[in-house]
Amino acid sequence: MAWASTIDGRRKGACLFCQEYFMDLYLLAELKTISLKVTTVDMQKPPPDFRTNFEATHPPILIDNGLAILENDKIERHIMKNIPGGYNLFVQDKEVATLIENLYSKLKLMLVKKDETKNNSLLAHLKKINDHLASRDTRFLTGDTMCCFDCELMPRLQHIRVAGKYFVDFEIPVST
Repeated sequence: MAWASTIDGRRKGACLFCQEYFMDLYLLAELKTISLKVTTVDMQKPPPDFRTNFEATHPPILIDNGLAILENDKIERHIMKNIPGGYNLFVQDKEVATLIENLYSKLKLMLVKKDETKNNSLLAHLKKINDHLASRDTRFLTGDTMCCFDCELMPRLQHIRVAGKYFVDFEIPVST
């Protein structure tokens, strides 16, 4: 289950974790290792069966053969250990993990502080990610196939693109 958009309560919403896990699972569905059904939940008006089964739990919620997994770290572990092909998504790469872990906090600082220094800090961080991709000469962050880091980075880039433009007229440069 994913958080629904506040626009109409049906489309997929802007929850980073929901988007990240959707991408992980969609990739596995594309590889035909699982079948995937995404249900969006309007948290302003959750359906009665959602309230009954999950009380005040916010998505993402992974339901696998009737087993509900409610916490982000447990969802990740479940995908890695119990879903065919899931272990391939969760590669270990400390350099990449460090590279993308502070990206979202730099966006938040830029939105709160609204000054050129914070914009430059975010731009410098984006450049580090770009330089990493160029130095590895691979299609994705850790190789030529997508992994958990790519599924984590892409929703963050989308948030930077949308929120940055809307709130502070920031745009991710096309070239560095």
